[in-house]
Amino acid sequence: MRSISPAHRTARALMVATASAAGAVTALGLAVSPATAAPAPPAAAQAAAPGQPCTVADLGQRHPIIKSTEVAPTITQFKGWYVTEGSTGYQSVTTSTQTTISVSVGLNGTVQGGFSIETLGTVGAMLGLDVQVNYSSTSSESNTVTWNFNRPGYYGVYKGTKKVTGTYGSLNCNRVQQGDGSWALKWVEGPDSGGFTTYTTLEEGAVRCEDNVPANSIMAKAQGLLDCTSTAAKTAHPAGAVAPTAKQIQDRHAQLRALAGGTSTERPKATARSAQTTLDCQATAYKIAVPGKPLSWSGPLANDGVRLRTSSIFSAHLDNWRLCNVTEHDGILEATLWNWGNGGCATIAAQDAAAERAVLTTASCIEDDLQRFYIYRDVPGSDKIGLQNKYTGSMLGHDRYADGESVRQYSSGRQDGTGTYSMIGV
Repeated sequence: MRSISPAHRTARALMVATASAAGAVTALGLAVSPATAAPAPPAAAQAAAPGQPCTVADLGQRHPIIKSTEVAPTITQFKGWYVTEGSTGYQSVTTSTQTTISVSVGLNGTVQGGFSIETLGTVGAMLGLDVQVNYSSTSSESNTVTWNFNRPGYYGVYKGTKKVTGTYGSLNCNRVQQGDGSWALKWVEGPDSGGFTTYTTLEEGAVRCEDNVPANSIMAKAQGLLDCTSTAAKTAHPAGAVAPTAKQIQDRHAQLRALAGGTSTERPKATARSAQTTLDCQATAYKIAVPGKPLSWSGPLANDGVRLRTSSIFSAHLDNWRLCNVTEHDGILEATLWNWGNGGCATIAAQDAAAERAVLTTASCIEDDLQRFYIYRDVPGSDKIGLQNKYTGSMLGHDRYADGESVRQYSSGRQDGTGTYSMIGV
């Protein structure tokens, strides 16, 4: 039996900041002159929830919002065991793996970065359950159960847990036009979404067909797997292990098929055409700069990543970017970032897609979500933006302000505001 909880919104306290900005606005709503000041240091705590205010420092951040959850008692290890009159007492039973549960959020079967941990922590708090918030798998647990069998009978010896799955969305800071026509920065539900899997603390035990157990419990799940209507349940056996019933074998085969086919929390693999794509690019070129400072994104000439560099007459347009194949939905821009200097498109390498702090680089322009970015904008009149990779969901930023520093992806963005950039028309 499963219990399904409705969608629920939670929030985490965030540090916010204020900043000044200036500049003329282009048709895309991006300013074409440098900002006058960088984001100020965090000043106060503010909850991240849809419709709540955010600041310029939040443009390069994201936080999870839980859309749905499902909790299902699951048996991870199991063994049919027969106890006779002369074999009661403590016995150690070696069980067989029935189901393997691995903790995952989004792209793959690992948990990396603050966003994954925040997602699972939010789920646990919302459901009132002690769930795993770091990568782990039930297959790593010992499969031996020691139990005191004080009555003879046919037992199902088990280990089990509550498997928790569901979907999440992304809370991002973006400009919103208010009823009076003015603009404000608010937390909105961004386009990014995905699924998660985790589980609660494992429990172990033994149950007989004739035992009365709570409905929807792990014990009831084990009793169902015992298959009390089978011949094995009604036939006397020597003390010890009982061969798996047809139902146990069937359930195990179903589990193996599910593992072979992938989990429901995985995203579809990024797809791309091998031929270079013809892009429909905007006429304006931009520098993507650190607000109020000279360093800006510079595309690589060789096998390297995008780095912060000082713009000069020797930059050879590597610091100039065009927005291509631009679309807009609910006030959020989506675009391909084409580098004028090397003719490539900004991307996260496919093999690094799930890696925290993976370096932003450029590659031949193809139809690929790894080369698509969501752009979150400050209010009109400001050039401040935050950028998010469409496929990975991670925000872009840098570890420190330094010439040659790599631009990287961060699952939750940079909480110190260094994921906020200025997009300056050139």
